[in-house]
Amino acid sequence: MDKMVYTALSGLKSQMAAQGVIANNIANASTIGYRQDRVSFERLMLKGQALETRSPAAEEVADFDRRSGAIVSTGRNLDVAVTSDSWIAVQAVDGTEAYTRRGDMKVALSGVLETGDGFPVMGENGPITIPPHDRIMISDDGSITIQPKGAEPGAPMQEVGRLKLVSAEGSKTKKGLDNLLHVENGGVLPTDMAARVASGSLEQSNVNLTQSLVDMIENQRGYEVQANLLAEAKKMDEQSASLMRIQG
Repeated sequence: MDKMVYTALSGLKSQMAAQGVIANNIANASTIGYRQDRVSFERLMLKGQALETRSPAAEEVADFDRRSGAIVSTGRNLDVAVTSDSWIAVQAVDGTEAYTRRGDMKVALSGVLETGDGFPVMGENGPITIPPHDRIMISDDGSITIQPKGAEPGAPMQEVGRLKLVSAEGSKTKKGLDNLLHVENGGVLPTDMAARVASGSLEQSNVNLTQSLVDMIENQRGYEVQANLLAEAKKMDEQSASLMRIQG
């Protein structure tokens, strides 16, 4: 009886956690460059007297789906989509270097180039600052050129920086709660000289909304099974207590 209750309770906890991950993926189905999280389940074996019969379930966010999302054209000069397996370097909230595939960029009032979610975009020498300009372009190698504000029509474009594009191949990385890619135990990723971006385009989320909805339904059914198991255990316990009272 205890084993049934213990297994059901751990199963309920795991199903609820998994439902939260799936719901978060669905909520980010339209987030630019988002990579969906993946959940794995496993059964734990407890060691020790009176514990080895218990097999609680445990869930964890094993990793995220590293496949690229679809690339769509926007025609906006500050939109870029990474066409290789590379990542765009940004400055995280704690000041460390992190990485994203989100390419909807904007120039803040301070002149700093930022992603759509507000993270400063990094160049080889730190955050990129854009001078006042009438026109701005980002080339396929990540170089940023502008036509200075007030320049004569037809004046040559001037390079003011270059996106730091890095490779995560061979490095241990994980996705943080900020949806940025981080190097495990700190550190930075090496620059990828072969990286390329498509200007005027954006990479969409790689969330398969239909599959996510199916996963949510299946997970809900799993939750119901665990809940029914718990209800059955309660019923059996009540029947046992009733039988003992009769025998007494």
